[in-house]
Amino acid sequence: MAVDAVTNTNAVSGTGRARLAENFDTFLTLLTTQLKNQDPLSPMDSTQFTQQLVQMTGVEQQLLTNDLLEKLVSNTGTGVATAVSLIGKEVRADSDAAALKGGKAEWTYNLDRAASDVKLEILDSKGRVVRTIAPTDNKAGEHKLTWDGKGQGGSDVADGTYALKITAKDSEGSAVTNKIYADGVVTGVEQKDGSTFITLNGVLVPWDKLVSIRQPAESKTATTSTDPGSTDTTDDKTSSPAAA
Repeated sequence: MAVDAVTNTNAVSGTGRARLAENFDTFLTLLTTQLKNQDPLSPMDSTQFTQQLVQMTGVEQQLLTNDLLEKLVSNTGTGVATAVSLIGKEVRADSDAAALKGGKAEWTYNLDRAASDVKLEILDSKGRVVRTIAPTDNKAGEHKLTWDGKGQGGSDVADGTYALKITAKDSEGSAVTNKIYADGVVTGVEQKDGSTFITLNGVLVPWDKLVSIRQPAESKTATTSTDPGSTDTTDDKTSSPAAA
């Protein structure tokens, strides 16, 4: 019923906006024609002209108000209301961002097929590479990267939001398709610039980027973790959960 109500409201709003837009265009045409054909010896009364300009502005404001109301109805019916129900649930989102906190940040990535060469680059908020990692487990499927928060030189970097960039190639040098995900528990929901976002691992993610909602389960993906005591980016430790 709620979905039907939102759909009907949007349909009515769309029809009303179309009519207002048509009236607005007609008003501008009439006003322009009136100005062009007015008697130079008896021009349009300034008071009347001002009133017509006020009416024109009023129509324009109605158009803008209708757009805002339509967006609000849409967000309430399909955005915020749905997103709020996700709080406390474990989800997966299509996102390359992760928050570094307490010397730890995690990503999950998927390789479409086996790769012979994979380069993982961790970027700061300005797009600068702060760490490069060369994992040794590059088989097809899911992998998990746990970053220890250290930069290229081995020193700790500041907490904040970082992005993961993956470059993967096969033995012939062709690119291997990959996807990056954020896994975690939703801790909040908010609206920003008319869009709905969820808070996932301390990072705002558009709620429509969700790809799955699931119950907590034991991970079955390969894990790549950075060695806290090493500054060599080619010697990062790769282990599977079974070996941990």
